[in-house]
Amino acid sequence: MRTAYRVETVRTAERELMARLPEGALMQRAAAGLAAACADLLGRVYGSRVVLLIGSGDNGGDALYAGARLAKRGAGVTAVLLNPDRTHPGGLRALRRVGGTVVPPHRADHALQRAHVVVDGIVGIGGKGGLRPDAAPLAELAAASGAAVVAVDLPSGIEADTGEVRGAAVRADLTVTFGTHKPGLLIDPAREYAGSVRLVDIGLTLPADPDVEALQHADVAALLPHPAAESDKYRRGVVGIAAGSTRYPGAAVLAVSGALRGGAGAVRYVGPAGDAVIARFPETLVSDRGPKHAGRVQAWVVGPGAGDDAEPVAEVLAADVPVLLDADGLRLADRDAVRARTAPTLMTPHAGEAAALLGTSREEVEGARLTAVRDLARSYDATVLLKGSTTLVSGPDGGTVRVNPTGTAWLATAGSGDVLSGLSGSLLAAGLSALDAGSVAAYLHGLAGRYAADGAPAGAHDVAEAIPAAWRDIRA
Repeated sequence: MRTAYRVETVRTAERELMARLPEGALMQRAAAGLAAACADLLGRVYGSRVVLLIGSGDNGGDALYAGARLAKRGAGVTAVLLNPDRTHPGGLRALRRVGGTVVPPHRADHALQRAHVVVDGIVGIGGKGGLRPDAAPLAELAAASGAAVVAVDLPSGIEADTGEVRGAAVRADLTVTFGTHKPGLLIDPAREYAGSVRLVDIGLTLPADPDVEALQHADVAALLPHPAAESDKYRRGVVGIAAGSTRYPGAAVLAVSGALRGGAGAVRYVGPAGDAVIARFPETLVSDRGPKHAGRVQAWVVGPGAGDDAEPVAEVLAADVPVLLDADGLRLADRDAVRARTAPTLMTPHAGEAAALLGTSREEVEGARLTAVRDLARSYDATVLLKGSTTLVSGPDGGTVRVNPTGTAWLATAGSGDVLSGLSGSLLAAGLSALDAGSVAAYLHGLAGRYAADGAPAGAHDVAEAIPAAWRDIRA
C-alpha cells in the first residue's frame, strides 16, 4: 500500500529522527537519493549540464548537496539563487568546493537553455499559494528549456496537504520525495504537476494511520471476494439494481453488467427497463413491482438513469442493507433520510453532482478534491466515492482517504459510471465494507478501463467486459 502524510506529521517525524542523528545527516540522506535519481535520469553524468533552482528552504539545501555530488562525477552544475542571503550555507559551500557555479535569476536563461536536467529546489513542502512572482518566470523557462525537470520532495507551487494548485507551479517530469508520499503527489490537480514519483527512504517513523492511502494489487487481492466450496448464489450475496427508465434503459443494462461481474451470486433488477436487461443478461432476476417487493437482497444500487421518480430511492433508503446512491439517486435522495440510516451508504458522485450537493461550484470541487470528498462524507454521514481524474473514497469520519491509482482518460465516457455503480454494489452485497467496496471497485474499474481502451477509445460495455481480466490479473 502506498501511503501519504500531511506536512505537520512529516515534520514531526523528521524532528524526532534528527534528534538521534549527527547534524546534517538527514539532509545528506535526501541529497544522496536525489543525486542518484538525477544520475539515473541522465544516464551519463560526466559532461552533462545540471541547473539547480534554489530557494531559501531545506529543499534548496537538498538540491545544492545533490548538485555537489553530481559535480564530483563530472557534471557541470549551475545554481540559480532566488534569495542569496537566505540560501542554505552548507549546501552552497559544498557546491562551490567542487567547482559549481552560481548565477542570479536574471542570468538563468542561458544556463537553462543548455541544461540536460533542471532541479526544482525553489519551495519546500510548506509552500502555500503558488510560486512568488520572482520564481514563476524560472518555472516557465525550465518548462520551455526541453530539459528534464526534477522536483525536490514536491513540485514548487503545489499544496502538499491537499493537492490544490492555487497559482503558478513547476511542472516536473520526475519528483523525488523523501520519507513518505505527500497527499498532493497522489491527488489532482497537483498530481499532474509531479510527473513520475520516486520515493527515497530516509528512515522516518510515521503513524499507523496515514492521511491518504492508495491500494495496490496485493491489497486489492486480499479484499476480493472468493467463493468457498460450500458457497451458493445466496451466500455469495444478492445485489438489487433499481435503475434505468424508459428514456435511459441503457443505464440499467450497464449497471447490471457491472454487478454481474462484481462477485455477488445473483442480481435482481427492478425498474422499467426489464426487457432491455433480460435481453442482454438473461441470468438477471427481473421485477417491475418496486424495491420493496423485489425479494431479499444484501445490497441495493439506486439511481443510474432513473429520471425523476423518487419513490424507488425512498424505498431503497428505508431498507436495512447497504445502499449505493448514484446519478439521479443522489439528486432525489433526502439528506436526512441518508443520515438516519444505520446500514452503510456509499455515494458515488462526479464533481458536478458533488458540487450540487455541497452548494458550491464544480471548479471548486475539482480544485480541492480532498476537501470536497471529506466535507460531503461528513455532511451525509456516508462513505463517498468522488469520481474524476483521481477517484477518492472517504468514510464518514473524514479519516484516511483512499485515492485510486488505476484508470485512464478513456474512462470519461457515457455509461462508465453506471458500470462502476453496479460493480461497487455487487461488492457491497458480497460483504465488503462501503470503504472497501468503493476502493476495490474503483481499482478494478480503472484497470478494466486500461485493458478495454489499450490506447484507443472504448465504450462502457467494453469496460464491463474487461473486468474479469482485471480481476484475474489482480489475483495472479
